[in-house]
Amino acid sequence: MVDKPVDHDAAARRYLAVQQSAEFQDLRTTFRRFVFPVTAFFLVWYFVYVLLSIFAPGFMGTKVFGNINIGLLMGLGQFVTTFAITLAYSRWAGRELDPRADAVGARLDGEASH
Repeated sequence: MVDKPVDHDAAARRYLAVQQSAEFQDLRTTFRRFVFPVTAFFLVWYFVYVLLSIFAPGFMGTKVFGNINIGLLMGLGQFVTTFAITLAYSRWAGRELDPRADAVGARLDGEASH
């Protein structure tokens, strides 16, 4: 079996054309509208936790019940938030992003077969 030679310039032109397409720009905008605010929220939440642990150890050491304090609850909240964001992104991407990305990929694959 002989492999067909790959025209790298044609492939590069196809990728650039897809990247400049309205479909791809919409896909990118949709992705950014979800990811940037969620990332900003998480970073603020994380740095508030870190800064409170540095500058407000008395507050963080406040016992809520038994030996459980605010710092421990906020630390565990970091894990909960991480899993919640992951779950939300996974569901959102499956519903909103993946179908659009598949369409852009199919367009690129279709153009490659010509």
